[in-house]
Amino acid sequence: MPKAKRSKRPARSARSRAKSKKKQALAKAKPPRRVPEPVDPRIQQQLKLYEEGMRYFSQQKFHKARQSFEKVIEGYGKELADRARVHLAVCDQRISRMPQPSLRSADDHYHGGIAMMNLGRWDEAREHLDKAKKLASKADYIFYALAALDCLTGEADSALQNLRTAIELKPENRYHARNDEDFKFLNEDPRFTDLIYPERESA
Repeated sequence: MPKAKRSKRPARSARSRAKSKKKQALAKAKPPRRVPEPVDPRIQQQLKLYEEGMRYFSQQKFHKARQSFEKVIEGYGKELADRARVHLAVCDQRISRMPQPSLRSADDHYHGGIAMMNLGRWDEAREHLDKAKKLASKADYIFYALAALDCLTGEADSALQNLRTAIELKPENRYHARNDEDFKFLNEDPRFTDLIYPERESA
């Protein structure tokens, strides 16, 4: 009876078996979990404001949506800011087509003036703010808004006069004007510098 032939394949060494087991273990192992990159809290806040604006926009609450989108534009992320600008323009169009409510009080005309300023409708803004000033001649915020409007329309003398009155009525307006973008027009005017930085004169 012939003998059974032995396999010519050499027996696997212990080292080879160990490598094979290691490969099998690695194959069965779960891939490592990716740790999510931390999100900038400024972007998170901006995204939250954007979503809030879109919610108001879908509800056709365009004034509130506009406020949210303005804050988004001031934020850190350029992509969100660009999207907000598009929706902000649509809000302005929709607001301009809305029937205007009857304005009676100084605050009504003040808010009406600010709304027209945001739309770039300077004449209508001035009309509302002038009416507000007549109804509340000691309201500092009305004079401050008039000063900002004067800057936007290139009237330096009137802007300085209205801002001076606003500061006399409420000195804190001096500090607001220092960082207000609406007053860029006056940045090179020494009268403006003297008005908002009186401490420099006494130094």
